[in-house]
Amino acid sequence: MYLADEAWPDLAGELDGTVALVPLGSTEQHGPHLPEGTDHLIAEAFARRAADRTGFLCTPTVNIGVSPHHRQFPGTMWVDAPAFRQYVASFTRNLAYHGVRKVVFVNAHGGNVQHLREVGRRVRDTEDAYAVEWMWDNSIPDLVDDAFEHNGPHGGPKETALIQYLHEELVHDDRLQDAHEGGVESLADLDTVRNGARTFYDAVENSENGVFGDQTDATPEKGEELFDAALDELCQLATWLDDQPFEALLPPERV
Repeated sequence: MYLADEAWPDLAGELDGTVALVPLGSTEQHGPHLPEGTDHLIAEAFARRAADRTGFLCTPTVNIGVSPHHRQFPGTMWVDAPAFRQYVASFTRNLAYHGVRKVVFVNAHGGNVQHLREVGRRVRDTEDAYAVEWMWDNSIPDLVDDAFEHNGPHGGPKETALIQYLHEELVHDDRLQDAHEGGVESLADLDTVRNGARTFYDAVENSENGVFGDQTDATPEKGEELFDAALDELCQLATWLDDQPFEALLPPERV
């Protein structure tokens, strides 16, 4: 069920006790070959299809995330981390008001991870809701590693393959080689960690065109395989969460 498509009388009695799948991503550069909406398009596809399969609730997508590290590239949008955390915590409590107290943050942007974890802690500590962050590639790490020789953490073949599968019309296939040659194939090639400290803050300090990995290794077929495997993991997570008594998800008593 997709929340935004429903009229309120049809939601009466349908929300209390269900699991909410909240897709979150970003609007930021993903190299010369992928759309700026890559992350939120991926997150929404996972949340929508998981909701269709399980019968749980899918909310509207949060399209802009914590992305200041991509700000040098035209079109990148971002919000400050405290504002993002406050916003997500606020609408999570709003869901709890309607009886939706179990939430999966279906996330597809690495810059959101630590902030979603913090929000999850906050709403759990206040016993408003239980919210857990899920990121698709973290659910199938071995499969992702096996699919590509040079994976890359951003704008690489894994994201390229997923967008080729989900929205092939948005991929500039004629720029895949340029993306590879103008980016950084392996993080091991970088010299921006000194004596255990990360000396960089922005993506452009590591990659001239903002991407990593070998984009030419991506195919829609690989994207479909990865998507289906991660979708299974998400559905299993949501089903597990649905089975848990809410009280068992709250913080344990003090020792």
